[in-house]
Amino acid sequence: MAATEIDIFANEEKRTLELGGHVGFDSLPDQLVSKAVSQGFCFNILCVGETGIGKSTLINTLFNTTFESDEASHYLSDVHLRPRTYDLQESNVNLKLTIVDTVGFGDQINKEDSYKPIVDYIDTQFENYLQEELKIKRSLYNYQDSRIHICLYFIAPTGHSLKSLDLVTMKKLDSKVNIIPVIAKADTISKSELHKFKIKIMSELVSNGVQIYQFPTEDEAVTEINSTMNAHLPFAVIGSVEQVKVGNKMARARLYPWGSVQVENESHCDFVKLREMLLRVNIEDLREQTHARHYELYRRCKLEEMGFKDTDPDSQPFRKEFLVELQRKEEEMRQMFVSKVKETEAELKEKERELHERFEQLKRMHHDEKRNLEEKRRELEEEMNSFNRRKVAAETLMGQALQSCSQQPFKKDKDKKK
Repeated sequence: MAATEIDIFANEEKRTLELGGHVGFDSLPDQLVSKAVSQGFCFNILCVGETGIGKSTLINTLFNTTFESDEASHYLSDVHLRPRTYDLQESNVNLKLTIVDTVGFGDQINKEDSYKPIVDYIDTQFENYLQEELKIKRSLYNYQDSRIHICLYFIAPTGHSLKSLDLVTMKKLDSKVNIIPVIAKADTISKSELHKFKIKIMSELVSNGVQIYQFPTEDEAVTEINSTMNAHLPFAVIGSVEQVKVGNKMARARLYPWGSVQVENESHCDFVKLREMLLRVNIEDLREQTHARHYELYRRCKLEEMGFKDTDPDSQPFRKEFLVELQRKEEEMRQMFVSKVKETEAELKEKERELHERFEQLKRMHHDEKRNLEEKRRELEEEMNSFNRRKVAAETLMGQALQSCSQQPFKKDKDKKK
């Protein structure tokens, strides 16, 4: 009966009433803003690109400061990710900014698995957040959210087409993170080449099914600007923190023998467009998309692996199948472990038998060699004894001969005297 009444109330049409005067809950947005400002915000940026392509310089230019950075070598054997977190403040808003650099990306001869450390890092941040959510006693209020909100993918300004490494990496990342492709060092190619290069990049991304982040157009306040900026992707950017005198004012620019390229001059590059879209218009949408889309996909897949399923309200959460499956897998693993142990034992016994046979063979060889040496030693001793006997006999004969020779002249002298 109670369930029927609940259903009736749930299906009842909601009515709109007018208030007779001011109540006060219209201050709720102000309360939310005040609470959010007091808590501060976090924003995590992943920079993917080859060594020396200008990732650190662009980040320094975006935030108008100099972040700590170490010069990377081109001779690293693998890719590793280096996160660094900074506390920034603008007006009364605090931002905890984490910049994750992909050190060694694209420097290996074999680039087949270059994307794996990046995917593993993103999944690890999702897993850490999921484990915090699943705790009985959670602390999400002060949890340091390390999930990646945006991936700035730096494309080398070749002017031809995307490298296969770029396509494979972006394809692996597009379901896990918001991707904004940027053409780095855009001042190295002409405007006409740059325009063709942009068209070529977007064509290759579409044909390979790579989904990059599209600026949202649902909100009327930003529909026009976001629609316009979506047509400018990928952004062609230039980075520089050097202040150069241009005309009568100082501006961030890059000096060349033929002139200067101004970072914030929209006729020179798309840096201002990138900063506007990334930090001033869509930063909250990037955070929301990360949580509601990418993390939700990861969470759903993980919970399904754990055996959780969405059920209708009349049934209890069902985990029996999961437990049976888990027991079956445990039994399979146990059987596999036992068979592996038996195989290992058999291999060890075979090796032990081979070693024993080898030992016996060496022992016999050693015994034969020892016997041969004993025989040779005995023969040598016999030869030495024989030699010594002959030597003694020879010396004896020689002594007798000498004695007889000395006695014969004496007899002759004696005979003459007679």
